[in-house]
Amino acid sequence: MARKSGGEILVDCLLAHGVDTMFGVPGESYLPLLDALYGVSDRLRTVMCRQEGGAGFMAEAYGKLTGRPGLCVVTRGPGATNASIAVHTARQNSTPMILLIGQVERAARHREAFQEVDYAKFFGDMAKWVVEIDDPARIPELVGRAFQTAVSGRPGPVVIALPEDMLSQTLPAEAVEVRMPGPYQAPAPSDATMGSFFDHLSRAERPLLLVGGGGWSQAGRRDLKAFAEQNDLPVLAGFRWQDLFDNHSDCYVGDLGVGLFPVTRDLVEAADAIFAVGLDLGEILTQGYSLLSVPYPQQTLVHVHASDGELGKVYQPNLAIHAGPDTFFAAALARDKVPTPAWRNWRAQARADFLAQLTPPPQPGAVDMGDVMAWLRDHLPDDVIITNGAGNFTIWPNKFYLFGEQARLLAAQSGPMGYGVPASVAAKIVEPDRTVVCFAGDGDFQMNGQELMTAAQEGAQPVVIVLNNGIFGTIRMHQERHYPGRVMGTDLLSPDFQKLAQAYGYHGERVARTQDFPAAFERAVASKSGAIIELMIDAEGITPRQRLSQIRAEAVAKGQARAASKAD
Repeated sequence: MARKSGGEILVDCLLAHGVDTMFGVPGESYLPLLDALYGVSDRLRTVMCRQEGGAGFMAEAYGKLTGRPGLCVVTRGPGATNASIAVHTARQNSTPMILLIGQVERAARHREAFQEVDYAKFFGDMAKWVVEIDDPARIPELVGRAFQTAVSGRPGPVVIALPEDMLSQTLPAEAVEVRMPGPYQAPAPSDATMGSFFDHLSRAERPLLLVGGGGWSQAGRRDLKAFAEQNDLPVLAGFRWQDLFDNHSDCYVGDLGVGLFPVTRDLVEAADAIFAVGLDLGEILTQGYSLLSVPYPQQTLVHVHASDGELGKVYQPNLAIHAGPDTFFAAALARDKVPTPAWRNWRAQARADFLAQLTPPPQPGAVDMGDVMAWLRDHLPDDVIITNGAGNFTIWPNKFYLFGEQARLLAAQSGPMGYGVPASVAAKIVEPDRTVVCFAGDGDFQMNGQELMTAAQEGAQPVVIVLNNGIFGTIRMHQERHYPGRVMGTDLLSPDFQKLAQAYGYHGERVARTQDFPAAFERAVASKSGAIIELMIDAEGITPRQRLSQIRAEAVAKGQARAASKAD
């Protein structure tokens, strides 16, 4: 009688759920699963990475790019704790993701066996659900629940622990049935609810449509654009969700995130109605909960979300709508548009103010990132995929690039350094024919730059632009603001990135003048090996509109004023 191991049953389930790519780092705790994966390598691509954090970031980026759960598999203990950064990222990004972890044998549990971790406790606050599968017969049931949990409501990460002996245990092949699941259907708003929504919208004089979060399809994005444009609504994207809405549309007026333009803050404060769709109204979006009063905003607030747990979590809305973004905008488009909206001039002024911010003042040093971004806006393809990690350098791709309908941004709401390089590798694996450009700081790159070797092994090399200013820029900025002149731990020594590129088998260049960038970038894109372009930028240009020395001088002046006030 034919028999199947737990590892083989698990692989059958992954294939049934449409998994075509999985990222990970091999480990002895899940050898039976590795063996089962060997048997389906023609149908399920397993990308083995250099570190579990990088593997997890690739899975998260896959989930964000495709809308399907990104799969990551790691070994117990250190492997799982390394991968935890990606679980946290998927949680705050609202990205569907499943982390598979090898676990100690069942008989050794709760004895602090070698590399044993209680994953329910460790991941309990980060993941949507954590489960340990003790019986191979239950694999189809629990894996099915994991996929459903990852994509439903507010999408997010699920963790599955797999004891090694459970993976090697066999059952009669016919004893375990594996079926293709049906599609998840997000909740849809009722006619009465949509009537209330349009009542609030028609009464507004200065409305803003805020969009973001997970669970969007291409159809949802198209419906969002159609709805906004037929009603002439100004649209703000949530932090690092700029690619949800065509930035070239006259309705797009910016984003709510780090490095907020003053005109954008003024816009939100002047609005009389906020219509937030798909977003969790958190700290970054609300600028430390200052843009909207807690718990009752001054503006009329309508909040639409696929998870009822997000409605009223911090802010009490005037109207809470339990609906997914796709179903909501499909329902909104089915109704007549608002006749002669009162906000046309309001929207037009918001758009003009946003466009005026795209030209920053000249930057210090020989490489001017304002000019670099202007060139990239004119020359990158319409379907480019841009990725970035964390640091002050991210303001350049996040604030000074215009994402069209086909362009995508893979960046993390949780602000982890080292995300951009693995995300760019995942993007190139999913979309090998598209241009993928990663923006990384010199410190940010060194968190996960080794994953470029994974990319080379997989034939999926991106173009990486390293902005090298010799410091941990964000922390230095805060350091000078709060402890001026007392520099500690933020100077940064980096390798020769040009030689490092060559060591990885990539095309490498160092650009020390703005005028040299276009030709260098074109050579990088033409290279079939992938590329690293190192831009030598001045640390003084810590933000596009403020110098590091200005921040220090202002902080010193404030300190002197406080001291003088106390003396009086």
